[in-house]
Amino acid sequence: MERKVLFVCLGNICRSPAAEGIMRKMLAQEGCRDVVCDSAGTYSGHAGDLPDPRMRQAAARRGYHLDHRARPVRYDDFDRFDLILTMDDANYERLHRMAPSVEAAGKIARLTDFCRRFPEATHVPDPYYEGAEGFERVLDLLEDACSGLLVELKKECREG
Repeated sequence: MERKVLFVCLGNICRSPAAEGIMRKMLAQEGCRDVVCDSAGTYSGHAGDLPDPRMRQAAARRGYHLDHRARPVRYDDFDRFDLILTMDDANYERLHRMAPSVEAAGKIARLTDFCRRFPEATHVPDPYYEGAEGFERVLDLLEDACSGLLVELKKECREG
């Protein structure tokens, strides 16, 4: 059973492309071919851009290659994806306002709901205006959340 997951942040240049890259690597390591990942932003001002160079560098040090080109969330994403994961409350609320139906809104969740090492995390902070430590903290949270998400996706695949 193929599952499609969309990661969403504001500009799609830091958090969501990093989550996509981390998840893709985890899925490849597990040999999971039935999960498709993408990322998008609720703000279209960076459309077509590569992820922020600071995020690409921090991710590369951990073995992740981020080559996604930023794009805005589209209304058809609500049909195309089974799970739409946001980085923070502002984007969570923005997506709920965009959702074309109650069913579509039911696909939206917070990525931090899957955190295990950092269960106290309520959001993935935007590192754009932070120093290097901000990007490292975001990667720590994303690795934790993606690991928890992977466990849940593997359960669904076994049950489905």
